Amino acid sequence: MFQKILIANRGEIACRVIRACRDMNIKNVAVYSEADRDALHVRMADEAYLIGAPPSNESYLHGEKIIETAKKSGAEAIHPGYGFLSENADFVREATRQGITFIGPSPEAMDSMGGKISARKIAIDADVPVVPGTTEPLESFEEAQKIAAEVGYPIMLKAAAGGGGKGMRFVQSADDLKSAYETSRGEALASFSNDEVYIEKAVLRPRHVEIQVFSDKYGNYVHLGERECSIQRRHQKVIEECPSPINSAELRAKMGESAIKVAKAVNYVGAGTVEFLVSDETREFYFLEMNTRLQVEHPVTELVTGIDLVREQILVAFGEKLSFTQGEIEWKNHAIECRVYAEDPDNNFLPSPGKITRLRIPQGNGVRDDGGVYEGAEVSIYYDPMISKLAVFGRTRAEAIDRMRRALQEYEVGGIKTTLPFFREIVEDEEFIAGNLDTGFITRFNERKKAKDPDETARDLALIASALAFSDRQKTVSSEAQTQTASHWATIGRMALHANRL
Repeated sequence: MFQKILIANRGEIACRVIRACRDMNIKNVAVYSEADRDALHVRMADEAYLIGAPPSNESYLHGEKIIETAKKSGAEAIHPGYGFLSENADFVREATRQGITFIGPSPEAMDSMGGKISARKIAIDADVPVVPGTTEPLESFEEAQKIAAEVGYPIMLKAAAGGGGKGMRFVQSADDLKSAYETSRGEALASFSNDEVYIEKAVLRPRHVEIQVFSDKYGNYVHLGERECSIQRRHQKVIEECPSPINSAELRAKMGESAIKVAKAVNYVGAGTVEFLVSDETREFYFLEMNTRLQVEHPVTELVTGIDLVREQILVAFGEKLSFTQGEIEWKNHAIECRVYAEDPDNNFLPSPGKITRLRIPQGNGVRDDGGVYEGAEVSIYYDPMISKLAVFGRTRAEAIDRMRRALQEYEVGGIKTTLPFFREIVEDEEFIAGNLDTGFITRFNERKKAKDPDETARDLALIASALAFSDRQKTVSSEAQTQTASHWATIGRMALHANRL
């Protein structure tokens, strides 16, 4: 087995990989920027090396420096985590050229799935259903007009070179197409240095459901079931669960088969995720893209299947066969994960960097927190503001929700704003509890909140008015005791009115 692995990442995923290495008695090496000198992953690691200034392109995206550090430290392999260099095919090629094992798929598989249009073509050739749309980048606005009319509105404009919602625009009608087309191309260029966009038919109220796949170097392919990732803000997932509330053995088998077809088409090796849009009404599913790396939300699959995905990644990269077969995988329990971000949910989820002055992490049966911070740590302005992933499991979805509700109440983070209050509201929401999820869930959730506010205000004002009316009636009574009672009720009414105005 590898004697030493370098983790080319930071935060909670670096801590997660360090723990997996220790489980396997493998020495681990951390890298860090100047902004992360005191980060948790640096404190945890067996060795840690400074690789550059705070900006990512001067540190965590500096492939040459990371490879140089791996050689200097004697690390035989690099685990990329997710983000940063995890899907950079050129980085993989250079690391491999210098004799360092990359714990992930081949650069050829990355190239094949790195472009959304090329990935669509591969899925079509593999007989996997895709959303109707183009298989080539749009060459002009006039072509966009023509294809949009053929596909039929509403449509989605998407960046060909990237993800994360950058360059993505929903277009309701032909009147909105020109501005959306120009904005989409501009955002794609700024985000990916590539302004190519393409068109897909918009699937109304879709669920975002993904399938975890795994394969080794000996042609063994399996899927580990689905994850429901429909609750998103700005096209970024915030709550995930396994299995999906719409799970059925038949649907899982069909989606799993399609996901494996995609993986086989590019000779994929390692952990990967094939993402689908699923019609909430018809349960028809369509290939969306493949992520050629470990996913942020992998803990929910681990909690349900009992398989350590990071450990399996390391084994497969070393040349071992998969330690399980498709028939041996069981889906027990139900798991839910909340991504805890240093963001202000009351201010459009804007980042909230700063020092964590208090940290109380939930514990107990069925609770797992993959964190990357500690009390006194600084949440940097330079990187993604996710500070941890809170995951729970129960025998049923209802039990998992109850456990998440309890864990969220226990969780305390002081000194910065976080998404914890938002999650506490979500787990009380009737639509969430019922499993009525799709990618527009948060928008409708916020609308439901606004609709409730006037009713609550009206109720409070009615109570205040009743108190003041009672006070006025009591003023006509001459007894001293009753006069005191009236004064008491008047005070309550005025206090309540003042509080409502605040």
